[in-house]
Order: sequence, then C-alpha cells, then structure tokens
Amino acid sequence: MESWPEKKTWMCLSLVLTFLLCVFAGVGVARPKLFVPDPITGYAIGGHDPVSFFVDGYPRKGSRDHEYRWGGSEWIFVNEGNLAAFKRDPEAYAPMFAGCGGYALSEGFATAGSPFIYAVVEGRLVFFHSVVNRFLFVVNASHLLQDAQENAASVGCVPES
Repeated sequence: MESWPEKKTWMCLSLVLTFLLCVFAGVGVARPKLFVPDPITGYAIGGHDPVSFFVDGYPRKGSRDHEYRWGGSEWIFVNEGNLAAFKRDPEAYAPMFAGCGGYALSEGFATAGSPFIYAVVEGRLVFFHSVVNRFLFVVNASHLLQDAQENAASVGCVPES
C-alpha cells in the first residue's frame, strides 16, 4: 500500500499531465483557412456587405441578389456597385485575418471577430471579439497590427486565395 506522500506525488503528476494534454491537444489544429460562414445565414461576415464599412461607415446587410464567392465563402452586397468594387480588389475590403479578432491575434490567439465591433486600421477592416479588445488594439495599432500579421498564419487566420 502506498503512503500518503507517494499518493500525493502521483496525484500531482497526473494533474500536471492532464493540464499539459489539455493545453497541447489543439497543437497542429488551426482554424480553417477561410471566412467561416455565419451558421444562420451561410454568408461570410454574417451576411454584411464588406464594402459598406468603407462607403457607409457602418455594416449593412447585403442582398441575395448580389452574391460573390471568394475566400472559401459566399459574400453578399447591398448593390451592384459594392459587388463590383469587391470583385476588383477583395483584399482591400474583406476583413483582415479571415475575420479573426485583431487584438487576440496580436497576442497569438484566434478568436472570432464581430462585424459590429470593428475599426479601419491603415485602410483595412479589422474585427474584434470585444469593445475592450478594439480599444486596446486601436491605441497601439501600428505595433499590434504587425504582431497580428506575424501570428495570422500560425493560427489559421488567413483567407484562401
């Protein structure tokens, strides 16, 4: 029969191993390299027109009359003009990091960004997981943008071409 100190050692060791398994279980598994479609609408960025963030200054729902497939997802637009602008240069209008949250990504983590919590940083649309994350990113945007760009590929936050 084991003594209490031996049992305690084995319990601690098993807890450490369990923790390590939990931490490293996801290593090698990245987010899909696409703009994950909204589970309800089936469209990228929840069916919002990415060009509207720049033209109107806020997110607007697109119309099924104006659809375009890019980056592994279907996108919808408010009108033909926005659709044409996106077709010419989708990288300019699509959110950076395949819609992942910019601040979390600068810290090395992948979180889902929200089309309602965003900023235009250096001419590019960036989504965030929370208002606090948006604030923290915007106040030090140039440095954190570079960190986020460096981490994007390693956590799978890059769109398909």
